[in-house]
Amino acid sequence: MGDDRARRIFLSLVLTAAALLAALEVTLARAGGPAAKATAPWVTPLQDMNSALERGDLVMAATARHKAHLAAFGNRSWEGFLAVGDAALRLGDASGDRRAMEPEARRAYLSALTHARARRSLDGVLRATEAFAHLGDRDMVEQGIRIARDLAGSDGDAQARVATLIGLWTGESL
Repeated sequence: MGDDRARRIFLSLVLTAAALLAALEVTLARAGGPAAKATAPWVTPLQDMNSALERGDLVMAATARHKAHLAAFGNRSWEGFLAVGDAALRLGDASGDRRAMEPEARRAYLSALTHARARRSLDGVLRATEAFAHLGDRDMVEQGIRIARDLAGSDGDAQARVATLIGLWTGESL
């Protein structure tokens, strides 16, 4: 009778393990494993924009940039807004009127900063702050640094990343 009980326990463990593996497989299939991960929704429109710029088609490039902006807005990801801001500047450079696109870039960078802060992403805050630094927007850089310091808290590595950004901005090595 002891052997029979041991077999039932063993069979129960095997069935439980099989059920857990099946559930895990279904979960991964629904979420998409690393190979099945979807491309961010703003990537394809930005690729279209870059192709249009290579052809010298500024109208199609502007349309594609707008589609990328809508995709970033729908996704509400700081990465998307950052990419759209950079794209606005590329479009401005290609058209010979970068200054005309700087307000678009600034709005996208502000959205990136806002969403990064809401998600408590130090990386996002630092990258958005760097983007403002490239625009020469001192007020937004200072605000980004304040947010980054807050997010860094007492984490020494995070504080060092903020200090590096401050050093780049001020021209000092910290």
